[in-house]
Amino acid sequence: MSSVIQGVSYDRETGQTLGFVYLYLEELNRTAVAHTDGHFEFVNVPAGTYTLSASRIGYRTASVQITVPLNDTLNVEIRLTPSVMSGEAIVVTGNKDFTVGSELEHVSKSISGNNLRRDLSSTLAKTLEDLPGLDSRTMGSAPARPIIRGLGGERVLILQDGARTGDVSSQSADHAVTVDPVAAEKIEIARGPAALKYGGNAIGGVVNVVRNQIATSMPDHVHGTASIQGESVNSGGITALQAGLPIGSFALQADGNLRTGQNLQTPAGELDNSDILSTNNALGLSYIRPWGYVGSAFSMYLNNYGIPPDPEGGHANGVDIEMQKFQFDGKSEIFFEDSFFRAADISYSYKNYYHREIEPGGAIGTEFGVLTSNASLNARHGKKGILQSGTIGIWAEAKNYAIQGANTPDSDAYSLAAYLIEEKDFGALHMEVGGRIEAVNSVPLEDDPDSRIGNIRERSFAGLSSSIAAVYDFGSGVYTGVSLMHSYRAPSQEELFSEGPHLASYSYEIGNPDLKPERGFGKEIFLRYKGPLFQAEVTGYHNDFSNYIYPRNTGRPSLRFPTLNEYQFFGADALLYGIEFSAELALSSKLALSGSFNYTHGEREVTQQEQQAGGQTEDIQPLPMIPPFKGMLNLTYSTGSIQFGSRLKAAAKQTRTGDFEEPTDGYVVLDLFGQYRLQHGSLLHTFSLRADNLLNESYFNHLSRIKELMPQPGRNVSLLYRVYF
Repeated sequence: MSSVIQGVSYDRETGQTLGFVYLYLEELNRTAVAHTDGHFEFVNVPAGTYTLSASRIGYRTASVQITVPLNDTLNVEIRLTPSVMSGEAIVVTGNKDFTVGSELEHVSKSISGNNLRRDLSSTLAKTLEDLPGLDSRTMGSAPARPIIRGLGGERVLILQDGARTGDVSSQSADHAVTVDPVAAEKIEIARGPAALKYGGNAIGGVVNVVRNQIATSMPDHVHGTASIQGESVNSGGITALQAGLPIGSFALQADGNLRTGQNLQTPAGELDNSDILSTNNALGLSYIRPWGYVGSAFSMYLNNYGIPPDPEGGHANGVDIEMQKFQFDGKSEIFFEDSFFRAADISYSYKNYYHREIEPGGAIGTEFGVLTSNASLNARHGKKGILQSGTIGIWAEAKNYAIQGANTPDSDAYSLAAYLIEEKDFGALHMEVGGRIEAVNSVPLEDDPDSRIGNIRERSFAGLSSSIAAVYDFGSGVYTGVSLMHSYRAPSQEELFSEGPHLASYSYEIGNPDLKPERGFGKEIFLRYKGPLFQAEVTGYHNDFSNYIYPRNTGRPSLRFPTLNEYQFFGADALLYGIEFSAELALSSKLALSGSFNYTHGEREVTQQEQQAGGQTEDIQPLPMIPPFKGMLNLTYSTGSIQFGSRLKAAAKQTRTGDFEEPTDGYVVLDLFGQYRLQHGSLLHTFSLRADNLLNESYFNHLSRIKELMPQPGRNVSLLYRVYF
């Protein structure tokens, strides 16, 4: 039997009804959107006790415990308080601030609402880079990937609605992430035990872009968004549409976008061959009943973009990349009443990814093709004996990897994992613990014991990743916490078997078929205060790696391609540690001051073989591509439906450089932003205006692969109009 939840949302200060509020039933992963008159409804709800949370642009998230009676209707009221504090969008581990449409539990950070619209950029990495501890590895307009606490590549998992993206963006700086942030309802970053559901290698973190392509609940009316954004720095623009509607017992979800951009303008001139043309579209259908749902979605991602010319002469005219991905997702979730297991879900995802790198004149340099299948089965349990709540599951992946235009052999990789994540409260102490055991088998199409890079053969790996986290509530808004994580990462197919020129990334890549697994031991401790007028958090972290794998620039020109340096995949003992701090102060009911800074120190041990070969005397050497000390200061004024402010971003000079890496100078950059929202009839209109690098400063991102060629983009004025219906 099932019941109905009906309710109304209000503005706590004015008492007026509040439309366009997003409601979320955390235990059932169901969402609803309030009508313009504030009324909302959940249908086909099993009897039980749940957490209902509500969030809206410009308001503080509210949550309430509700008990749904058997085969009856429950009426609830939600009252939201306006807030000038942008920190309300930050959700922290251990605090039960549940979020709409989330696929990750106990997220450490998230970006949504005002902040997501204000920071929305052409890439996922650029959208996130102003969060403490996050940076962006770039190589022009399109190729950019998030870096978390100096960690990137395979150590940061990027997901879309909880599933891996199936691209090769972790392999090389010139490969774009196949997710456009304009379609995101929320972007989450998770660490610790919760991340083990998705991989044992993500010691840096898990980035999940929430699109909700497969609806988990039945909408009671048509709802969605339409967006138009334009920017001046590349004469670029994007149009996007997202909508969901009920069709009998089915829920239909659809979204699509088209993005264009010309060459980027910098204070030093135009960045040649940095244009972009992309589209990302999806269609999903769900069958929703009281017992749960079953649904599927099909999506398509197409992206044509340019890689700027090689400043060292590897490719003087640049390279064009044509990229495409077709994806099918299927998912079903079943709810259980009066059972130890509250719900179980099964999901399957298939990705067909292909891209080619085109040289001037139309010749195809390198082609990449990846076919990936993922499947998972999860069960969530409730309270039973000493157990409080947790998740147990299995995950499997099959990946077929092929390259043309290089000597890299075609190969397959098979992965199988099982994991368990548990949590429990002991009064003011919240505990989480998780473990994941994973086996990986990498199989080249043909063995080659006498190849130029070594003995290419089948490699098998197996290992355990684990994590434990604790958060203690001292009361009065003061929290402290600690987390430990042991990561296990098998070498990827690229790291094992690559051999050949990669013109788009200015490198000749050499794999190492004898690589051992990478192991990391991460420690984190934080102190946090959350009050009505002031919030602050300081975090220290320390990540110790055994056999840290990365492509080391040897400084040697390739014998086959003398204009390209050899990059050899290499494992070394390494250490990354640092500190993050963020704070926000409400100077008045309308004015808020916020700031943050973060610093990461990265180093590796120099092997005896290196010392003997190069005559080096140092035992320790800086790791390459480590971000410098960064800080940021925001001043925000908010009154009614209007918000505007300024942002001052600064970075110190980075002189701790790796092999053959150039240092970068420090900089100070000024940004301005403004937002306005207007509810008219059945529509909510929002306008977001941003001016980045207002003074057109010439500065360099240390994580840019083209920093020797051109500075970062110059002054950019961006306007986003989004209407909610």
